[in-house]
Amino acid sequence: MTNLELVLNMLAEASTTEISKQKEPETFEENKTVARQGGQVAKAARKQLEETTGKKVVTSKNAKSMKELKE
Repeated sequence: MTNLELVLNMLAEASTTEISKQKEPETFEENKTVARQGGQVAKAARKQLEETTGKKVVTSKNAKSMKELKE
């Protein structure tokens, strides 16, 4: 995972938390809707960044393979 992927993941989680605080979901379905909305925030940011830079943000790399590249 690259730094950008981690940041977008954190954005999705933080957005979901804030939306959840506002909407106070009570059922599983309501929580699922809130989680999707938080993910949509990060998706919009990713798409805008990809359009601006012309480069893909999501990679097939994982933490283990990135550590091996550094060594």
